[in-house]
Amino acid sequence: MERTTGTIIAVKKQWWCKFNTKAVRLHSLDGAVFPHIIKVKYTVDGRDYIKSKWRGVAAGTPYAGDMVTVWYQPDNPAKCRID
Repeated sequence: MERTTGTIIAVKKQWWCKFNTKAVRLHSLDGAVFPHIIKVKYTVDGRDYIKSKWRGVAAGTPYAGDMVTVWYQPDNPAKCRID
C-alpha cells in the first residue's frame, strides 16, 4: 500500500441515521449526532480519483477542504482506504 494526500470535496449528513448521546432528552434532536458520507479527491501519477466513504460519529465532523490520508494499491489506485 502506498500513501498520498486527498482533499474532502463534499460532505453529506445522514439525517436518517441518528445516534442519541443523552439518556434523557427534551426534544427529538437534543443530543443527537449524525454520521457523514464524504467524497475525497486524490491524485496518483497525474490522474485524479474520487472515492466516497461513510464516516461514523466517533470520527468527528468532517469539513470540505480538509486534508486526509489515502492508502492505495500501486497496481490499481482506484482501490483505496481513507483514514
